[in-house]
Amino acid sequence: MKPPTTRAAPAFISHSRETGTDYVIYVDAPDPGRIPGPWTGVLLMDGDFLFDPAVGAVRSLRASGAAPALLVGVGYGAGFGARGNFRGRDYTPTAAPGEPASGGADRFLEYLAGSLWPELARRYPLGGAGRGIAGHSVGSLLVLHALFQDRPFFNLGLASAPSIWWDDRSILRLASSLRDRRASLPATLFLGAGEDDTPSMIGDLALLEEQLRDRAFGGLRVVSRRFAGRDHYNVVPDSLRAGLAALLGPARGRRAKP
Repeated sequence: MKPPTTRAAPAFISHSRETGTDYVIYVDAPDPGRIPGPWTGVLLMDGDFLFDPAVGAVRSLRASGAAPALLVGVGYGAGFGARGNFRGRDYTPTAAPGEPASGGADRFLEYLAGSLWPELARRYPLGGAGRGIAGHSVGSLLVLHALFQDRPFFNLGLASAPSIWWDDRSILRLASSLRDRRASLPATLFLGAGEDDTPSMIGDLALLEEQLRDRAFGGLRVVSRRFAGRDHYNVVPDSLRAGLAALLGPARGRRAKP
């Protein structure tokens, strides 16, 4: 079992009444003296492992004039497969045979939007316009599920190598069903993967991209990238960097205080 690798110290522990779980919360914030807010917030799944490369990316973006963002890693303080790590429950929208604890994504999203986000807003100057969620692999499945809702709380999504295969590609059916009910989805979605990922992962991602082109949502901006020489694992820094750039973009007309 791989232990957490994030070097940052947790900012606080957040208890979820929705899932009954304590989450380890990591935070990287702009300097409020130079950038007073409001800030966009981005919640990063698997914060125990992915927070460090995301911090490097978001700090580089801040230095280049991107929209100021609060980066929040949401973790468990436990390795993959270890007792106390509930990603298989929290990140999966549907229950799958052989995975009795799966299918808890809706409750987890209730926690992220209804408990964690208000707590972050009390601590930091979060703005109302930009609400981001980011992940890799199964974490990206949660990102897609979060966006393809009738009333999505998040409007910025970073999906790195998403596990579209879950439950016979049920996420594609969710997106199609939503498109049947509504024509618009004001959001930005980044889709990224390494060119050397498995053929099934690349093929499934292409299916989603094709579906979003053929039955496009009005207002949905989709940015897709493939990274040469990268597989499912070593693509993470590249995908986070490009994805955060796509979500945050340049801060038009905004300058940090000298």
